[in-house]
Amino acid sequence: MNQPIHSLDARYYTDPEVFAIEQTGLFARTWQFACHLSDLPTAGCYTSFEIGGEALFAVRGRDHQVRVFYNVCQHRAHQLVSGAGRSPTITCPYHAWSYDFDGALRAAPNLNVVAGADKSKICLTEVRCEEFLGFLFVNLDMDAAPMESWFPGVRAELEEWVPNWAVLKPLEWVEIPEKCNWKVSVENYSECYHCALNHVTFSNGIVKPETYDIQPQGRCLRHTTECQNLDSMSYDIHSGFAHFDEYSSWYLWPLFSFQVYPGNVLNTYHWRVHGHDQVTVWRGWYSVDGTEDDKIRKLAVQDRQTTVEEDIHLVESVQRGLRSRGYRPGPLVINPNCGVNSEHPVMHLQSWMRQATDDPLS
Repeated sequence: MNQPIHSLDARYYTDPEVFAIEQTGLFARTWQFACHLSDLPTAGCYTSFEIGGEALFAVRGRDHQVRVFYNVCQHRAHQLVSGAGRSPTITCPYHAWSYDFDGALRAAPNLNVVAGADKSKICLTEVRCEEFLGFLFVNLDMDAAPMESWFPGVRAELEEWVPNWAVLKPLEWVEIPEKCNWKVSVENYSECYHCALNHVTFSNGIVKPETYDIQPQGRCLRHTTECQNLDSMSYDIHSGFAHFDEYSSWYLWPLFSFQVYPGNVLNTYHWRVHGHDQVTVWRGWYSVDGTEDDKIRKLAVQDRQTTVEEDIHLVESVQRGLRSRGYRPGPLVINPNCGVNSEHPVMHLQSWMRQATDDPLS
């Protein structure tokens, strides 16, 4: 007789040592969202961010190529840039060592008096990056497989569901702090077993829960569902594109998801991790050229007031429960036929989570 698969032990969500392993292993060896490429429109534009505890920045070069570097001067380790902006060079504020946008050292005051110093051998340390439908992702592992290997077919599918991706820019970012481990939030996002009971607007106004399913696609979890009666939608979904009457989502392990609402409305999730029990979910909403769009604004408000608010209470309650002495991990509800009331996507997620902690170099 097959034994049930039980949920992960609480320590995976509550132990700071597990989070430390994730910082140096998982987050440093997976593809992570950095910025939208519209943040870097012209040469010299840069934006800084942090991945896996490392300070980084992206900059667009004079050759129009975007590169990512560790945000540290090669002289005496001062941080080079903060925030976002545009500059003729990347210049360290400590001793004015300056670098070109390809990372090469351009100038260093008085370096000429140093015997044997070879300016051509001094350059910033580059980080692996990929442009993905207007989004920039980075991986601190220079030997990592490309995103297509991690998430097979996702790029092509998103091009079908969002054919106007090249002209979309962020209209609004919604910041959602959650007092829970990032894995609690991601697991909640990756199953709809709880939807009918907890997300009435989402279940009755957007999707048909009985048709909802989530399947692995490499290290992507692919959400598909039929939509509710399109005549009762709260906004005009007739975009003129294929798939206008569908809902789909592509969760990219471990901290990002593309989501497409009916009407080919692109929105994104980015889990920004602050510690073992703190995460901020950044919800991105996009419009043509980032221009004002009343429909998108209303959807963002509806989302924040319903599904998002409902999820905050759920995940924070789970985090409190994981700290309880009385918790014993129960069996995951896995239906061989999958479907909305099956936790098979959580099973896949927890397998990846366990591997990331117990075998971080695999």
